[in-house]
Amino acid sequence: MQVQAAGQQELTHKRVEDVKLYIDGQFTDAEAGATFENINPFTNKVNNVVAEGRAEDINKAVAAAKRAFEEGPWGKMKVAERMKYIERIADLIEENAEEISYLESLDTGLPISQTKKQAARAAENFRFYSRMVQSVLHGESYPMDDEFINYTVYKPLGPIGLITPWNAPFMLETWKVAPALATGNTVILKPAELSPLTANKLAEVIDKAGLPEGVFNIVHGFGETAGATLVAHPDVKAISFTGETTTGSVIIKNSADTLKKTSMELGGKSPLIVFDDADLDRALDAAVWGIFSFNGERCTANSRLFLHKNIKDEFAEKLKKRVMNIKIGDPMDSKTQLGPLIEKEHFNKVKSYIELAKEEGCEVIQGVVPEEVKAGNFVPPTLLLNAKNEMRVCQEEIFGPVMAVIEFEDEAEVVKAANDVRYGLAGYVWTNDIKRGHRVAQAVEAGMIWINAQNVRDLRIPFGGMKDSGVGREGGRYALFEFYTEPKIIHVAIGDHHIPQFGK
Repeated sequence: MQVQAAGQQELTHKRVEDVKLYIDGQFTDAEAGATFENINPFTNKVNNVVAEGRAEDINKAVAAAKRAFEEGPWGKMKVAERMKYIERIADLIEENAEEISYLESLDTGLPISQTKKQAARAAENFRFYSRMVQSVLHGESYPMDDEFINYTVYKPLGPIGLITPWNAPFMLETWKVAPALATGNTVILKPAELSPLTANKLAEVIDKAGLPEGVFNIVHGFGETAGATLVAHPDVKAISFTGETTTGSVIIKNSADTLKKTSMELGGKSPLIVFDDADLDRALDAAVWGIFSFNGERCTANSRLFLHKNIKDEFAEKLKKRVMNIKIGDPMDSKTQLGPLIEKEHFNKVKSYIELAKEEGCEVIQGVVPEEVKAGNFVPPTLLLNAKNEMRVCQEEIFGPVMAVIEFEDEAEVVKAANDVRYGLAGYVWTNDIKRGHRVAQAVEAGMIWINAQNVRDLRIPFGGMKDSGVGREGGRYALFEFYTEPKIIHVAIGDHHIPQFGK
């Protein structure tokens, strides 16, 4: 695929090649011959046509993954040899970074200035887990006097189902695929049907890397057919899902009959709390970036902004100016900061919440969508001023560039309000009183808290949430030891310990 030369601000929007399934080392049509159209969120025209996998295709992919795990070399391969494949995937991602960032923007509407960073992060996902497996994934020994040495080893599970979302899809796919493959498992990936392009590119990269047939498989399709079959399949040993909370609950229920492991990274309604002693300019930068980057379609977005009453008016005025200055436009333009939402249905949902905010009594402040891009699914950056935490727009996940601004008076009040929501994924605290920063961070019910920082990523940390924001943790050693492998304990007698002699 050719893109325009470097230095040009815009890349051409054009139809790309149709996408097939990738099963047992082959790109193939769906068994039923079904397809679906992939729509460009900027033009609302067809990007391409995608093979629609269904139950029979999932069954084929699982059979291939099982065969590759049980009969093939992958799970039995020496770690150093397996890591050569993992490192090769990282190299190929870097070699294809320009095309990957283009496809990601074309598919999702994310500004290309942001998708370029995602390709680099995806390559690092593979390199990080190559290092982790070689340096960290080892067992422990437990001597018992002169009678026993007990030790643990960590074994791969087998075929693993990965179900990934449409926001930042390539980075999130690789964040799951990398540890799954590095630990010796085989994979069936069901990417979001709204963003198939970079998932297909990942299949091309892995195919070129030369992984054994069946180790990695992709089945495009819909949750009700392909996804549900993957979750319920008895030969799939674990399901890792990132997405909406209601879907996560259904997946846990449907996986119960086969007692498979599940990891759920779900929705959020994360608070950003600014006290009156904070560095207000830096807090402003973080608040704006945290909700309006990635088009507001991010689970860790600070969609509830709590401002101390002493600085609320000053901060809100600065917010208004920033919102009006955010560059809205073609996601292929390097200057664009906010692009279109993923699809028309989601666009309508976000707009309906903005109308609801007006009904609930908020003052709505919005940027302006340029006339020349109104064919796309553009919701301008939006502030909901004078919001109250009990409003639906402060309780429900909107998943768009919409931030509710809520006033508070003291620490106890804001902690209570921050926790008065069903979600608990992330939180942000801004204060120059470090004791208060720690107190509030520990009191807010969220799996991840940043003090005086935006959402800075560290691959070593456990990633996940509390309450309705998820079950389990991914990232770092937590992915390796707690999800993608199973510990096995081996007891070795090194002396003649006492054995009861029944019936002698």
